[in-house]
Amino acid sequence: MSPAQVAGIARAPQAAPTTGPTVSVVIAAYSDERWTQLRDAVASVHAQTRPALETIVVVDHNPDLLSRARRELPDTLVIANTGARGASGARNTGVALSRGEIVAFLDDDACATTGWLETLIAGFADPAVAGVGGRVDPLWATARPRWLPREFDWTVGASYSGMPETTAQVRNVWTNNMALRRRAFDAAGGFREDFGKLGVASRPEDTELCLRVTSGSWLYEPASAVGHWVPAQRATVRYFLRRCFDEGQGKAGIAVMDGAAKGTSTERAYTVRVLPSAVGRGLREAVAGDRSGALRSAAIVGGFGMAAVGFALGYVSAASRRSASHPAQAELAVSR
Repeated sequence: MSPAQVAGIARAPQAAPTTGPTVSVVIAAYSDERWTQLRDAVASVHAQTRPALETIVVVDHNPDLLSRARRELPDTLVIANTGARGASGARNTGVALSRGEIVAFLDDDACATTGWLETLIAGFADPAVAGVGGRVDPLWATARPRWLPREFDWTVGASYSGMPETTAQVRNVWTNNMALRRRAFDAAGGFREDFGKLGVASRPEDTELCLRVTSGSWLYEPASAVGHWVPAQRATVRYFLRRCFDEGQGKAGIAVMDGAAKGTSTERAYTVRVLPSAVGRGLREAVAGDRSGALRSAAIVGGFGMAAVGFALGYVSAASRRSASHPAQAELAVSR
């Protein structure tokens, strides 16, 4: 988008001045079916104790949703995705038009607590911090499945058992609750538009971006919380297994692009430290009379297996594509 086009966009009124860095909140949206959740997400940003400079909703190639959002979302800059179809292109479009020193991301099916931005932005008082992410709590449309282990809440886009319970430095955070310095985002080149979520197909484009941000560290701040809507169809065994497969496949792509050592460090620690104890706990609960404990242990084994299969197939596929286009880089990625 040209500077002239940017200048011609009618912007929402600027929020009241605040101390500290200015913050632009970017929400990527694509589906009419999430209209209620999108409306709630925008309202939650406007209700913050620490106001944002602006709220930007980027609609991903959906003219009807774009028109409705422009009509019905007050005090919000609503624009069309001018990049590649998908969440990565939409977020890049939003950041390009943002004016804040900090860019925060919230999903279109998430709802922030009132102190979300205030606690999220506090981490930037340290100049060595490039970005901060917060806790994501599941908002179940139905009852939580008893078979779902909390160690696998990441399959429904929520924080999981095994993550830090206090402020901690981490390798990566998630775009469902994430903020980073605009200059760090620009220096990293933004989200890869050939690697990211497209509709309901999930890929870890947020992890991949975090790995390319080299200007500072990432913090996880569990006090900064958002809720994430979990529809009934995501509370099924079929979705769980597919999501595990997709995650493994996505992490394989990262391993090829950014190196296996760096791209799978957190996953290796999770596999060795968190999962075995969770399996044992589920079996002990089953012996104590909670039959769903055995189901949770079985889900951990099955979910890990599907992720491993996805990783293996994804690695072979991604390495083959990379080798065909960049032979020298493919050899370097395998050696790292």
